[in-house]
Amino acid sequence: MVLYERAPAKINLSLDVLGKREDGFHEVEMIMTTVDLADRIELYTLERDRIEVSTDSQYVPNDERNIAYKAALSFKNKYQVYQGVRIDIQKNIPVSAGLGGGSSDAAAVLRGLNRMWSVNAPLDELVELGADLGSDVPFCIYGDTAIGTGYGEEIRILSSPPPCYVVLAKPNIGISTRHIFPKVILDTLYHPQTDEVIQSLEEKNFEKLCNHIGNSLEGVTFPLYPEVKRIKEKMLQTGVDGAVMSGSGPTVVGLARHFSKAKRVYNGLRGFCDEVYIVQLLDRR
Repeated sequence: MVLYERAPAKINLSLDVLGKREDGFHEVEMIMTTVDLADRIELYTLERDRIEVSTDSQYVPNDERNIAYKAALSFKNKYQVYQGVRIDIQKNIPVSAGLGGGSSDAAAVLRGLNRMWSVNAPLDELVELGADLGSDVPFCIYGDTAIGTGYGEEIRILSSPPPCYVVLAKPNIGISTRHIFPKVILDTLYHPQTDEVIQSLEEKNFEKLCNHIGNSLEGVTFPLYPEVKRIKEKMLQTGVDGAVMSGSGPTVVGLARHFSKAKRVYNGLRGFCDEVYIVQLLDRR
């Protein structure tokens, strides 16, 4: 048997770091949504009780270090499934880009195995499994548009964004979240107005959304990787309606109401940046 799952990229519309918890994680408020840049996950049943992973990216491990492997192992252990699975991952989402590619792959594996093995576990149980794998996995299980709190594991679905085009620009560097968070100095951070972002979603107010998107981690990532700041500045210069870094970077997200504007920004960034995409929002409720 073979089963296919789509693993879409997530983007941050806002990310606020509120404080540090006793468990060492940072308390965050993250508003996220998904776009139509996606990895493709293929799940094949195996006769032997084992997990195999293959990927077409040289930057992603093909063994138990892969988060998709960890997701399958966690699912098998939780639901006592003694069947084997091969996971083939076709990568389209850039790696270490702040777009949740690995987290979305893991979420897709949890959703896919739930169907393939007819476990029929409710989504909130899959979210609990995902929370142990990474802070973006719970959101990626749901998709749509949501706010993640705690260290990202507490999810509340929000209204969908107003219609727009999204430009993604990633320089030729990878940034690990584990590298950025230890450098957070709370007293120096900018804090986006999360409530205003939520209100702009509820009102489907594109201009208000563009005025309030923001990311606390820009103040940490930009000094370490000035090219990320330059990409954001270039986006704004070429006429994007709003721009914000996604996750801990390095991808910068630009919002444009019209395709013609998104295309102009895209053309302005080509040659300035290695990977540039025009994508659309998936949440069109």
